[in-house]
Amino acid sequence: MNAMRRNPKSLLLALGALSVAALVLTACSSNGGAGSTNGAGDSESATIQIGSLYEPVNLSNTAGGGQGVTEALTGNVYEGLFRLDDDGKTSPLLATEIKASDDGLTYTAKLREGVKFHSGKTLTSADVKASLEAVTAADSQSARKKNFEVIDKIDTPDDQTVVFTLKQRSISFPYLLSYVWIINADATDIEKTADGTGPYQLGEWKRGSTLTLNRSDDYWGEKAKNAKVVFNYFTDATAEDSALQSGRIDLITSVQNPDSLPQFEQGGKFTISEGQSTTKELLAFNDRVAPFNDTKVRQAVYSAVDRKKLLNAIWGDYGTLIGSMVPPSDPWYEDLNDLNPYDPERSKKLLKEAGLEQGFEFTLDTPSYDPHPAVAEFLQSELKKVGITVKINTITADEWYTKVFKEHDFEATLQEHVNDRDVVWYGNPDFYWGYNNAEVTKWIADAEQATSETEQTDLLKKANRQIAGDAASAWLYLYPQIVVASNDVSGYPVNGLNSQFFAYNIVKK
Repeated sequence: MNAMRRNPKSLLLALGALSVAALVLTACSSNGGAGSTNGAGDSESATIQIGSLYEPVNLSNTAGGGQGVTEALTGNVYEGLFRLDDDGKTSPLLATEIKASDDGLTYTAKLREGVKFHSGKTLTSADVKASLEAVTAADSQSARKKNFEVIDKIDTPDDQTVVFTLKQRSISFPYLLSYVWIINADATDIEKTADGTGPYQLGEWKRGSTLTLNRSDDYWGEKAKNAKVVFNYFTDATAEDSALQSGRIDLITSVQNPDSLPQFEQGGKFTISEGQSTTKELLAFNDRVAPFNDTKVRQAVYSAVDRKKLLNAIWGDYGTLIGSMVPPSDPWYEDLNDLNPYDPERSKKLLKEAGLEQGFEFTLDTPSYDPHPAVAEFLQSELKKVGITVKINTITADEWYTKVFKEHDFEATLQEHVNDRDVVWYGNPDFYWGYNNAEVTKWIADAEQATSETEQTDLLKKANRQIAGDAASAWLYLYPQIVVASNDVSGYPVNGLNSQFFAYNIVKK
């Protein structure tokens, strides 16, 4: 799961596009694998202490493990057939190549030889088949489940070959495969244990405290440049900042307390890096229920919020306003901020047209972790100015996942969605926010069956304009991606693409 940053914060690892009219992805060099990017220094015996606010709910990516499990395990403990790189493109990992048939309905993948799971078992095509079937299983909670329903069958003609036969074209299919962990088909209790092929194997998980990964010296690719990484989990950003200042941790994966940055700018002991973000802060309406089933009401709420003032209040000079679900790194990005501009008089007019001239009241289910409580209070103040009363209901990440995402028992909520190319979720009427526009659903479906990237991009731009115009949600801002680290460490990732945090190149003086 992964697309809202939850400790659900991440539900939806989502969907992208890759032109594959006869695609062939060639294998990495013999020094390939997770650690193939060069890092500085030599810290083979070092332990890297990492600070994070995103502890996993469990250790499975098909059982609601959340953003934390993606951050800690993707690319570190578990690998996919392909790796999703910082530029949003895929590169071969456990597969050496994938070939598409001329009609786009068959993909044949060749597996890398000599790859073993941490348990010692050799990777085969049967493990790949089982991993895909886990994503599409009836009890799967993977946000990618619906997208892989395009698979008609999976054949394994030999141990190194996997053949995917699709029901219809899927231009994003190789891209989507990069999100699927390849897990030992014989593994059990994967919510508490792990058996992957990555450069680290799972050490000890102390719930509420730390999760340790130990370097796998039997890794098939280039070994991790450090001996061990420990993810230290915090429930608030201030405590995390204090741990970095005191030297208890070496770096913070994603700063959530911008007011803390000045303390790290002084003294020359820390490096602040701002990378590329795909994380959107959403005021998500339940479009199924009154009054948010009325487009005019959603538009009125959106135009009542001074988003520029909100962004500055939360992040100061960092972050971006985008006006839709599509971040600038997506191929179909357009600046749509003007579709629902900040204009309280427009809000009042739209409320009057919707028969709510006297305003209305709604409950805002607000995750308890930063920065949502502060955002909720800002929205409460802004909406009061146009006659809308907001009751803030603070809930935990686990409560959010059950109440909002699974049961759809809410009027409106705050959530941050971390993935690139995730506007496609508005084409699914069953998704938690319940947006249902038949034209949008068709455009998104047609985009997935496109025969070229140009065709796909045109369709998704059209869909995004409609979604944004309808104010299906209120996209408040695009998070900055800020990593703060001690100057004693280097080689850490700085971009926030889909919550991944590859740790294998980090070195320590």
